[in-house]
Amino acid sequence: MEPVEIVSARYRLRPPSLREARDVLAMAQDPEIRLWNGLTTVSDEDSARAWCERWSGWNGGTSAVWGVFDAAEPALLATISLSDIDRRNSSAEIGYRVAPWARGQGVATAALMSVTDWAFATLDLTRLQLLHGRENHASCRVAVKAGFVLEGELRSSYRYGDGELHDEHLHARLAGDRVAP
Repeated sequence: MEPVEIVSARYRLRPPSLREARDVLAMAQDPEIRLWNGLTTVSDEDSARAWCERWSGWNGGTSAVWGVFDAAEPALLATISLSDIDRRNSSAEIGYRVAPWARGQGVATAALMSVTDWAFATLDLTRLQLLHGRENHASCRVAVKAGFVLEGELRSSYRYGDGELHDEHLHARLAGDRVAP
């Protein structure tokens, strides 16, 4: 699977490049991202560049990362990833993290819908799922707005950035699900 760009009316999604290293570092230092999403390997400019370099070429067909950019400005607004791409079971996991300077603008929802549509159409997947900490209400709203159905709660299932085990919500969207505009 070769890296691709996804262009919507408002956003451009493309694999990260070294140009975004400072923005990636700033995102990695944000308390909300540190708590809920990690980027734990990013702690300085060198590690931010290494992160961008690693994901610019994706990862052998099992995962992919896009930076999310406003069509008019080059600043990184968010990142979104597909991981555990499983062609045999026609599924993958999807996750996103939004820069503090871009929150509350619908960036995550738009990116999630774009990558979901692309994954169903291009990779011929049947199921995409996402997990988030139960207390991460913003992520829950994004998932629901993008048509991901809450399927359940996993108790004490993941140790987040605070070092504590958290319950998680499991959301999924199937290729045949209808999503309200």
